[in-house]
Amino acid sequence: MPAITAGVTTAHVTTLDWELWSTTARIVLTNAGPTGQSGQSGRAEEARAIADDVLADIEAASSRFRDDSEIRVLADRLPDGVEVNDTLAGLVRRALASARFTDGDVDLTLGNALDAVGYDRDIRLLLGDDGVPVRAIASRAPGWRSVTLVANRLTVPRHLALDLGATAKAVAADLVAARVSAGLGCGVLVSLGGDIATAGPAPAGGWQVLVQDAPLEPSAQVTLAAGQALATSSTQKRRWLRGGRPQHHILNPRTGLPAEPVWRTATVAAATCHRANTLSTAAIVRGAAAEAWLREQGVPARLVSADGAVVTLVGWPDEEGKP
Repeated sequence: MPAITAGVTTAHVTTLDWELWSTTARIVLTNAGPTGQSGQSGRAEEARAIADDVLADIEAASSRFRDDSEIRVLADRLPDGVEVNDTLAGLVRRALASARFTDGDVDLTLGNALDAVGYDRDIRLLLGDDGVPVRAIASRAPGWRSVTLVANRLTVPRHLALDLGATAKAVAADLVAARVSAGLGCGVLVSLGGDIATAGPAPAGGWQVLVQDAPLEPSAQVTLAAGQALATSSTQKRRWLRGGRPQHHILNPRTGLPAEPVWRTATVAAATCHRANTLSTAAIVRGAAAEAWLREQGVPARLVSADGAVVTLVGWPDEEGKP
């Protein structure tokens, strides 16, 4: 999360936090540009209103946990092909791009596999079951290559179900940052859980971000320049027990099961949050092979191993990795 106290206006930034999608959303605005009669706090509310519009649109299109979302309403018609709205088409297009880039490590057809390991409802409801067994359903191997999107006509085989969670939140961060900056004429940092996007001018000294998955985990303070993004994927959050075995929400598409927790977290910096998230998710899935792969991509990255050791790559600032 950005290392700025929530809700406080300073000479440099204004910050606003709220709860969203089982995580914390944050908008940080530079105090450049006109403020109008409402001042900085009023402009923060304007930014929140812009964010709410974008996020509501994305949730209505892609949520696996809402019966009235477009992806759920159209599910039975997808095998025959159906026209979808621009938002859902855009999210699927970006998810397919992630699948191609990672050779399927980030796969948008894991909906049935996630249900089968118990992630078939909002994580808050899943964790509130007090040991009651969660529902499991039969799931064939996922397969992003069998999904087609021609213009806005989407076709998904009957045995597969879409889950856009791996990329949609990152795309949302990019969209909110771009629209807030354009609408208010200032710099902005948007954080949706571990997905961070920026747009417009950065404050003096850059955006200061604390990279830490949990209070006792190794931490790092980094600086993002204007327009940079950052994403963290974790095997330590969105966890639950099934049959006495720990589960997490990042699946290996080749097995349909949670990826081996070689890394506690993978954090990547890139030009967009979508790209950073694609890289960080694939790093978790690739396990021991992630270090060499991220070096090949030439992106700054930080990996925290299962035993807490910190590996930094390609220009990530040196750090001691102390808890």
